[in-house]
Amino acid sequence: MIIKGVKARIIMDSRKNPAIEVILNTSNGIYRASAPSGASTGKFEIRAYPKAGINVAVDYLNNLKKFKNYHVNDFNDFRKIEKFFNPSMGGNVIIAFEFALLKSLAKGKIWKFFNPRPKQLPLPVGNVVGGGAHLIPKNKLDIQEYLLIPHTATFKEAVKINNDLYRLIGKKLKTKRKTDEGAWAPENISDLEAFDIIISVMKDYSEKQGVDVHLGIDLASSQLYNKRRYSYDNFSPSQKKKDFIKKDQIALINDWINRYHLAYIEDPLEEQDFSGYKNLDHSALLVGDDLIVTDIRRLKKSFVNAVIIKPNQIGSLVKTKEIVDYCLKKNIVPIISHRSGETLDATISQLAVAWKIPFIKCGINGKEREAKLKEILRIEKEIKRD
Repeated sequence: MIIKGVKARIIMDSRKNPAIEVILNTSNGIYRASAPSGASTGKFEIRAYPKAGINVAVDYLNNLKKFKNYHVNDFNDFRKIEKFFNPSMGGNVIIAFEFALLKSLAKGKIWKFFNPRPKQLPLPVGNVVGGGAHLIPKNKLDIQEYLLIPHTATFKEAVKINNDLYRLIGKKLKTKRKTDEGAWAPENISDLEAFDIIISVMKDYSEKQGVDVHLGIDLASSQLYNKRRYSYDNFSPSQKKKDFIKKDQIALINDWINRYHLAYIEDPLEEQDFSGYKNLDHSALLVGDDLIVTDIRRLKKSFVNAVIIKPNQIGSLVKTKEIVDYCLKKNIVPIISHRSGETLDATISQLAVAWKIPFIKCGINGKEREAKLKEILRIEKEIKRD
């Protein structure tokens, strides 16, 4: 495949913030891709854009002449390509370019390029209720995301379950307010009350429909951490404000895993606490996001058993694939994830199937979230036809 031309422009993401889109003209056709941005970002992930702003990144790509008539034969060539980029331009620049390049190389079917006969599709991890950094102004919930994880035979069935529960939980909460990621954002309940309401609806639905749905949370605990303490502002009806030192935070998380049968808990400890995970209950998926930031070096010194995969955290598709391959080899569960400021690009859905990633975290509600789900639904239909 030959790259004939590169163009970049600014589009708006789901939070109405500028995002970069890259359009590649190649011998395989014209392909475009965009990169999202996070609201709850890890301290150790690379910058999304240059300090001078996104316009500098767009001008940089539009004036980059290195790729004119450049030949790309396979994914191994991405190693050389990444060396052409100025790191100061930020992770979103190279990821948007590489997403478009991979689409071009695979003629739009990234999943088939890597994994022509997939034996499994990822399960969706859906954000149903939330608060924290995903809502401005903030509601009263300290927990950033309450997550639904259906375990089903088909992706289509899992999407339906999440949609059904999303509607039923919203009705029970009697709210129309939503977070950046489309989750319900109630204003009049505490963290523990949210657990009780969600679990009540899940239990009733599961019994009636005969389905298996697990509950998870993204605590994004670095947002709660301040000078050796985790501070909750709306913990329970009887105790609004509550502080925990490290050992008590660990005891709290283990209690929640047992009491609420949590199958998944993301960032239960702040982003520099590697050792604390040793003392957490590993019967649940202990998921590192801000702790790991898609960096294999940080993963190797951690005690997590699952990790969030966000390509623009590390600014390299080559390094992203390396950490996914490492996870699968070491029985660590990789979970590819959207960001709060999303676009309609569904490359992460293709990568989930391509790289045999067992879970995709992409929300439930909103056109940018639904675009990821619909992409896997299309892949599922094509697999069945074959």
